[in-house]
Amino acid sequence: MKPLALSTMYAQQARFDDGAAFARYAAEAGYDGIEISHSTAPGKLKAILACGALPVTSVHQPAPQVAHGDGRGNHKLNLASTDEAERTAAVAFAIESIRWTARIGATRSVIHLGAVGDGFEMLPAEYEMRRMFDGGRAADSRFAELREEAIAARREMAPPFVAAARRSLLEIVRAAEPQGIAVGLENRYHFHELPAPYEYDELLDGLAPEQAGYWHDTGHAEVLHRLGFHDRHAWLEPNRGRIVGAHLHDVLGIGDHRAPGDGDVDWAYITAGLGHLPAYTLEINQHQPDARVSGAPAFLASVGLR
Repeated sequence: MKPLALSTMYAQQARFDDGAAFARYAAEAGYDGIEISHSTAPGKLKAILACGALPVTSVHQPAPQVAHGDGRGNHKLNLASTDEAERTAAVAFAIESIRWTARIGATRSVIHLGAVGDGFEMLPAEYEMRRMFDGGRAADSRFAELREEAIAARREMAPPFVAAARRSLLEIVRAAEPQGIAVGLENRYHFHELPAPYEYDELLDGLAPEQAGYWHDTGHAEVLHRLGFHDRHAWLEPNRGRIVGAHLHDVLGIGDHRAPGDGDVDWAYITAGLGHLPAYTLEINQHQPDARVSGAPAFLASVGLR
């Protein structure tokens, strides 16, 4: 059976304020490892490591979660910012995640590579689309109009942000490579976030998968597909030769981070695209019941992902 890691996304509950309690829970629920999510405070991370119940297999930038000097959480900083001070600060937090990954002895760091601007030009349209989708109005002409507005805004604005993201990525890779750590660029949840499927070639140009590659998130791909932004197949097929990891979770409507089996994702294409990977990480939100968390490994085995 392939090993499965459980993300500390699920640890955002009062009962897991002590990271050791979460580590023991994950082991008892049938998991083989833990991913440290970007929502994990330093104390919880240290408690997970000290407990020793399970190995930490990956670290999700910018873990651990701390505040930037301006009061924002470090996850709010944009690695693709055209403001050099913000970009540099974001890179510093990402490299701190790399340092933690090396200390732990893990070989994968998941990266959110930033966004096109602050999303203001696209997010209002996307949020309205999401409300319309949830209200059963995705067939309305307004829904398609909003999508085209967002697509046009992103296309016009993207180039300098993609270029900044590439600079950040190369700086992160320079820190990670000597430690034997591969950087995984995750496909994202919002349309304005980087990378889009067609941006991976530019961002990863000249980099081997041992340095930086593609990290597939099943829920994010599914949600953007259902909103009509990117076909769900646009991610896996072009990136097959450079996939370095995956977040598995299910989707119902456009609500993601459900336990695998607690949604209506088509797992056949995911098995076809990710079945060659040696291990997986489950990114399940803290609102899912324990029975779904402990039942997910058996479900994944039933669809050929173990």
